[in-house]
Amino acid sequence: MAMAAILLLFLTLFSNSKADRDFDVRQHLSTVTRYGAVKDIVDNSFIPSDIPQGCTPIHLNLVARHGTRSPTKKRVREMEKLASHIKELIEDAKQRNLSLQKVPAWFHNWESPWKGKLKGGELDIKGEEELYQLGIRVRERFPDIFNEEYHPDVYPIKTTQIPRASASAVAFGMGLFSGKGSLGPGRHRAFAVTSESRASDTILRFFECCQTYKDFRKNQEPSFNKLKEPILTEITSALAKQYEFNFTIQDISSLWFLCKQESSLLDITDQACSLFSPTEVALLEWTDDIQMFMVKGYGKSLNYRMGVPLLKDVLQSMSEAINADEDNQVPGSYEKARLRFAHAETVVPFSCLLGLFLEGSDFERIQKEEALDLPPKPPQKRNWRGSIVAPFAGNNMLVLYSCPANSSSKYFVQVLHNEHPIPMPGCGGTDFCPFQVFKDKIVEPHFIHDYDTLCNAHLDESKHKPETSKLSQLFRWIFRLGGNDDTPSHGVEL
Repeated sequence: MAMAAILLLFLTLFSNSKADRDFDVRQHLSTVTRYGAVKDIVDNSFIPSDIPQGCTPIHLNLVARHGTRSPTKKRVREMEKLASHIKELIEDAKQRNLSLQKVPAWFHNWESPWKGKLKGGELDIKGEEELYQLGIRVRERFPDIFNEEYHPDVYPIKTTQIPRASASAVAFGMGLFSGKGSLGPGRHRAFAVTSESRASDTILRFFECCQTYKDFRKNQEPSFNKLKEPILTEITSALAKQYEFNFTIQDISSLWFLCKQESSLLDITDQACSLFSPTEVALLEWTDDIQMFMVKGYGKSLNYRMGVPLLKDVLQSMSEAINADEDNQVPGSYEKARLRFAHAETVVPFSCLLGLFLEGSDFERIQKEEALDLPPKPPQKRNWRGSIVAPFAGNNMLVLYSCPANSSSKYFVQVLHNEHPIPMPGCGGTDFCPFQVFKDKIVEPHFIHDYDTLCNAHLDESKHKPETSKLSQLFRWIFRLGGNDDTPSHGVEL
């Protein structure tokens, strides 16, 4: 019995050490994960459909996130503050006569890699490569779709007006049409990229045009902080004890952000990331994923219901492709692919509209407008992982197939997530769904929700309120001028 216990302990320790060695932090950075680190991670329990013989892809819808980007200007300032505070922590340790042998070597001379950077958020060179290679792979995978001479009406490329999204669209187009033109050694060709105004783009930036959603998201911040606090407090305490530094929760939050940026942008995993154990990384990743779930995903139906204009756009393009196929229209006279480039706030809600990454019977629950449980906390497994749902360059492709007349249905839709077939709960858990079933069971139930009603109905009710409110404030201001009211004025603009 004693020998058996010793053997069991040895095997457990060996198993844990092997798991730690196999752990790649670059796959656990939530939505800051680089595409190449996770694009081939799939659910091995799901067996993709065999496309029936004779079925031909005739149209493709792509909804993609921009590629890997640099930190925003706000985050750049946060990293510079972290560098200053690390210096203060080291100086404090010296004054307390603590041994500096425990201090990570990189702490001593560390400066933010983005020190002095005045701008931020632009597409990184790694992001350019992600989209360029994606474009090449999509063309090679679907030669029947991309066999026409380029025309903007045949292959429209749409993007938001945010530079990292439009740059991603350009990188993708360069890959998609490489070797098809006469420009430069790569025989590139010019192509059109179009976008709507940021103030009215309800198809790709519906989240920015939805006032109800913006109010909801702002009000959720206290909930995030409350949710993250126990995790951050526990990790802060552990690291403070290990390094004998007076770490704060903000320090740990910033170091986790640094870990994500170093890993995804610089391929550095032995500095900030080395401070955290795999267990701690899993917990920090979970808090990021929970936040994404609450304000971009299934946490509130508004998060994805407001994406209905995009879903309608996708369905419209499919219906037009079917009509063109039925009418035997001349090749080159109709659209064969609609290619869109946007943000995580676009891709995540769109994935939810399709019912992807749900647990068990959750699809039936969202159809009934029921709230879903939060994704389970590690070490429990979960489908909802930001690194898989919406990494940099994460994408959904909906491929429309035309099949022989003797099949059960002539038109089918296959959904690919990050280029891999993915099951649709609304279609019996298959990735290859009859178009009519896809339309009836997955798409059209969402159409009972009107974008303007969801997003801006309360604005109509309040249109007259500001005038009344300002008028009453004006009277109060006037009366205060004549008396000794010490109540502070809030500066009414007239």
